[in-house]
Amino acid sequence: MDNVQPKIKHRPFCFSVKGHVKMLRLALTVTSMTFFIIAQAPEPYIVITGFEVTVILFFILLYILRLDRLMKWLFWPLLDIINSLVTTVFMLIVSVLALIPETTPLTVGGGVFALVTAVCCLADGALIYRKLLFNPSGPYQKKPVHEKKEVL
Repeated sequence: MDNVQPKIKHRPFCFSVKGHVKMLRLALTVTSMTFFIIAQAPEPYIVITGFEVTVILFFILLYILRLDRLMKWLFWPLLDIINSLVTTVFMLIVSVLALIPETTPLTVGGGVFALVTAVCCLADGALIYRKLLFNPSGPYQKKPVHEKKEVL
C-alpha cells in the first residue's frame, strides 16, 4: 500500500502572529498620521508617518501575495528587520518631538500613537529575528535532552 503524505498547509499571513503585528503596526501608524494631519502638525511628522504607512503596506502586500517566495534573490526577512529598526528610530524621534513642546492635544495624541508604534516595530523586528535565529526554514523545534551525544 502506498503511504500518502498529506501536504502541510501553510498558514495564511493574515492569521499568523507576524501578520497581526504588522496589521497593528499599520493601524497605529495610520492613526498617528491622521492625528498629525488634523492637528496641522509640522510637515516632517506627516511625511515620516505617511512614508512608514506606504512601506508597511508594501510588506503586507508582499507577504499576503507570497511574493517573497517568488523573489528569492532578495533576503526579505533581513530587509524586514532593517525596516523595523529604522522605523523604530524614526517613530521615536517623531514621538519625542511631538511630545516635548506644549502643543495641541491632537499632536500629543499623534505623538503617543507614534511611541506605541515604535514599541510595536521593536516587537515586529524581534519576532522576525527570533524566527531567523532559531530556524530560517521553518518553525523552531526543540530536540529532547536525551538525544544529545556524549563526548568522552
